[in-house]
Amino acid sequence: MKGISIKDIAKQAGVSPTTVSFVLNGKAKEKRISEQVSKKIQKIATRLKYKPNQLARGLRTGKTKTIGLIVEDIANNFFATLAKVVEDEADKYGYKVLYGSTEDNTEKAKGLLEVLKYRQVDGYIITPTKNLDKEIELLQTAAKPLVLMDRYFPQLSSHYVVLDNFKGAYDATTHLVKQGYKKIAIVTIASEQTQMKDRLDGFTAALKDNKIPFSKSLVKRLPFDLDRESFNNEIKKFLTSVKDLDAVFFATNYLGISGIESIRSLGWKIGKDIGLIGFDDHDLFRLHVPSITCVSQPIGAIGKHIVEVLMTELNHPSASPQQIVLAPELIIRESSSRM
Repeated sequence: MKGISIKDIAKQAGVSPTTVSFVLNGKAKEKRISEQVSKKIQKIATRLKYKPNQLARGLRTGKTKTIGLIVEDIANNFFATLAKVVEDEADKYGYKVLYGSTEDNTEKAKGLLEVLKYRQVDGYIITPTKNLDKEIELLQTAAKPLVLMDRYFPQLSSHYVVLDNFKGAYDATTHLVKQGYKKIAIVTIASEQTQMKDRLDGFTAALKDNKIPFSKSLVKRLPFDLDRESFNNEIKKFLTSVKDLDAVFFATNYLGISGIESIRSLGWKIGKDIGLIGFDDHDLFRLHVPSITCVSQPIGAIGKHIVEVLMTELNHPSASPQQIVLAPELIIRESSSRM
């Protein structure tokens, strides 16, 4: 079905397509179009359910009122919830959001950036992959408004909104120590990106500050792209290889879910045979019996700050980057208490 065009509205209103274009683009007063004619055009456009062609509008105005959002995995509970917050916040400013997942794959991330450039998005919100720094620099050189989220590149001066991952991991590990756990391991992702590095650093710092022995044998790094069965098998092998292990910290929520499966398949009881904490909350953590202690990110605040920073950059470009680091919350539940 053919869409409604400006010419269709002009014909019914008895005016020129140029007049309709001025009214629909908010230039009625500037072009001295009467309020009566303006209202008539807007009424017809509403009745006909006119939807502007964003690409065509972008060519005329330089603005498409769209934002590109690139996340690691839209199927992940954290990123899915954050994407919804960003979508709702952007809508308050009249912006629509186009998004995609990188699966932590740099080539896929580059492809998504090309698609968003073609769609002429006005700004970018990016969860960067490890080798995307050159592409970020090119966008900055082209004066494209962008905000990094969840992680950033220390060598780049850029806007970003992230969590204090070091504190989240430090508080979680300290909590386990105070509960009496002494042989604490961490299962994390094999990544040198800021968010994962800070979580591992927070874990090791907490053990050191609490005078708990640490060795590399207590750290298990897993590739991001393993399937569920492989995650479970690797976690089971690791947990059974550490002598006298009494607690484990999972550095992401999907690792935590695999950890629960693995521990149950071993016949161990969470909270009794082994303490457990996960990073990022999840409905399963709340509903599981026993419930799972976790480091929770303020997703609402993260999404709101991201959009606010991007809108500021879109409307008032600034040379000094806004770099926002938000505090996590440790939600204490049954899995980290000796029962």
